[in-house]
Amino acid sequence: MLTFRGLTLRCAIGRTGVTHAKQKREGDGKSPIGRYVLEWCALRPDRRPPMPRSQLPTIVLRRSDGWCDEPTSPAYNRAVRLPVSISAEAMWRPDGLYDAVIGLSHNTAPRQRRMGSAIFFHLARPGLQATEGCVAIPRSAMRRILPFLSERTQMVILAPADAGRPKRV
Repeated sequence: MLTFRGLTLRCAIGRTGVTHAKQKREGDGKSPIGRYVLEWCALRPDRRPPMPRSQLPTIVLRRSDGWCDEPTSPAYNRAVRLPVSISAEAMWRPDGLYDAVIGLSHNTAPRQRRMGSAIFFHLARPGLQATEGCVAIPRSAMRRILPFLSERTQMVILAPADAGRPKRV
């Protein structure tokens, strides 16, 4: 569950659950427990109707945008321009999951190799199918909350035992 400004929304998390941030590993399918700053937003310009703008620093996605997930690369857990010779995820996705995508501060400053890259807050697959470690919500929910997200907004990912009563994020 994701709680924001009095709204409680269903969300999807990693396909293998959650783990403590220091135990997070590249490709483990787990969402890292912790408190994260929303650092930036990227929006796909060709989708109609367009997604509302957030108060976060926002970029317009391009077909050549990618995200490096190769732990041995100096570009690990950073944006890259595709094509590249290293392993990188395409940000311009045919499934629309990244039509609105927000970067979380997990493993960004400083970056540590193999500790997990691309922990994003993005749009969910139909039926809220699990993610690869990100947090995802339905398109309608993202449209509703996106205008209120800023660099002051934090996301708190809790362990199931901590979940109890919804907490404000």
